[in-house]
Amino acid sequence: MNRAPVIVHPPCTGGRRVTLRGQDLGRALRKGDVAAFLRRASFPSAFPTAEFVWDDAALFEWRDGGPDIWSAP
Repeated sequence: MNRAPVIVHPPCTGGRRVTLRGQDLGRALRKGDVAAFLRRASFPSAFPTAEFVWDDAALFEWRDGGPDIWSAP
């Protein structure tokens, strides 16, 4: 099974860590931050201005909460 290239790690103090193929891109406080990180990393390179489909399991792995969860419980 292939792993999604973008992993949004569990929420914690200071946001959610975002990695792209194992490379740390930073901490996001909202979906817009994730999009900005990915665009700076030129991902996906074929569609740099495309809107992301946040629930696309082939692209994103959301750990301990989906795209609408940004703070720790």
